Amino acid sequence: MIHPLAVVLVILTGALAVFGIVTTVLGKPPERPLVLAVGVVEALLVVQALIAAVRVVGGARPVETSTFLIYLLVSVCVLPFFLQFARAEPNRWGGTVIAVGAVAMGVVVLRLLELWATANV
Repeated sequence: MIHPLAVVLVILTGALAVFGIVTTVLGKPPERPLVLAVGVVEALLVVQALIAAVRVVGGARPVETSTFLIYLLVSVCVLPFFLQFARAEPNRWGGTVIAVGAVAMGVVVLRLLELWATANV
């Protein structure tokens, strides 16, 4: 894991959550700008997961390695699921769905950092 990237991800997931709530308050369905924002956050989550997975394979093992790897998998799967759910029936609440997913990803990144702190790096 790269600590600065994780901090950026926590900030971006918070910003994405705010963006989703603003979209809901404005009564708009999830449109291109929100989808692009999700894409940027997802791309950074994939980069973080790949770096962490390579480091685990390279020998850096958190105390709870299996839990860490499950969180890595979840970190790259959840936002696309929430985006698909938000766009399945475009209405004003799609932004809220994305906001909930973004908050969940922020928590997952924080938990990954907590688990990584126990790694024998």
